[in-house]
Amino acid sequence: MKCSENIALTFGNPSKVSRKPQQYRRAEPQWYGTDVVLALVTQGNLGKSTGNLIFFFFSVKYVTKTTEACQRAKPKQEALTTPLVEQHPHLQDETVIRQVQQISAIDQHPSSVQSSKETPTQDTERASSDEDPSTAQETRQWKEIKVMLGDLPGIYARLSKIRLTALVVMTASAGYAMAPVPFDPSCFLLASLGTGLASCAANSINQYFEVPFDSNMNRTKNRPLVRGQISPLHAVSFAAACAVPGITLLALTVNPLTGALGALNLFLYTCCYTPLKRLSITNTWVGAVVGAIPPVMGWTAATGSLDVGALLLGGILYSWQFPHFNALSWNLREDYSRGGYRMMSVTHPALCRRVALRHSLALIGLSVLAPALDVTSWTFPLISLPINLYISYLGYSFYRDADRSSARKLFFCSLWHLPMLLLLMLTCKKPRVDKEDRSVAHS
Repeated sequence: MKCSENIALTFGNPSKVSRKPQQYRRAEPQWYGTDVVLALVTQGNLGKSTGNLIFFFFSVKYVTKTTEACQRAKPKQEALTTPLVEQHPHLQDETVIRQVQQISAIDQHPSSVQSSKETPTQDTERASSDEDPSTAQETRQWKEIKVMLGDLPGIYARLSKIRLTALVVMTASAGYAMAPVPFDPSCFLLASLGTGLASCAANSINQYFEVPFDSNMNRTKNRPLVRGQISPLHAVSFAAACAVPGITLLALTVNPLTGALGALNLFLYTCCYTPLKRLSITNTWVGAVVGAIPPVMGWTAATGSLDVGALLLGGILYSWQFPHFNALSWNLREDYSRGGYRMMSVTHPALCRRVALRHSLALIGLSVLAPALDVTSWTFPLISLPINLYISYLGYSFYRDADRSSARKLFFCSLWHLPMLLLLMLTCKKPRVDKEDRSVAHS
């Protein structure tokens, strides 16, 4: 007998009902089916031959489970008409109302549990999509992105990473100024402009490739492509409009060697460094090579040749980037992990600190090497020693403590250390000796 209670009826007085509560466990809360309870009691002591049959017909009950985890019996609105009621009309007026005991535990189906945890927003979205399927289909289609003309300069500045581009142009200018040749303002401006355009193109293509991953990082989630301020086609068009004139300018108006170095740097940054960020920690070393090329480009723009002075400048930029970037990435480990980037600070934290300390100390050796290669005077390693010792000390603190505070101090020190070192190097530059003066001195 399917019912919420197991009811035993005693003969004689139908109002006395002894109830034995029984818990039923159902897979999913729902309306119980209509149950007609018939009790057939055979009285044996009234006569063995005849045997009176007494039928008790109870009204149909609907049983529901309320939010308070208890059940309440409600009479059905419409009574069923059966031959039994016609024979016993007095049973039609009798109604038994019972308080059902609380069910302690009811196992819900996983689908019902999951649906109960859904937020009202999800229910609203589902209801709206069910009511108007055409509207839901329209939201999945491409939409036109309208860009105001006044917003384009700011968008282009963020797309090209204007601060990083300014640092690249500054190092290229330092390389040009350190070259032992007469200063040519027109060539200097053309070389700086071409280098800046190539850097803008490389940074724009980098953001184009990393849109899905930048959206997971707090540091990069506000970039123009992530926010949808411009379309990907717009970004690629801007990159092409910067790359083609930039490389052409370097190759035709400066010299072919500088143009080739600019094209190589653009290729390394977009096609090697960018995909390696998600594959291997060697991306840091490749990125250091990319950062070391701009001062070499400045030197070749002035001299037209690749000399030891250019390689020395490239070596200083190469070593400086490790304490700078490793300290920066240390405090962004959570962001890089969410973005799926394989950085030393995430996968090899001990190596990250060792490399930062190692290249901080290498800056001292490179400064001593500058006068030995006849690039600067011997004053340069002496006056640059304090700042080189300071960044080495912070690199050691970062290696020893491995905390956010030491990484932050090392990073901010690297921001002023590089321009200060290049400025000291420029002040200690060896004076240019012409061939005529050199021949006179020998005679």
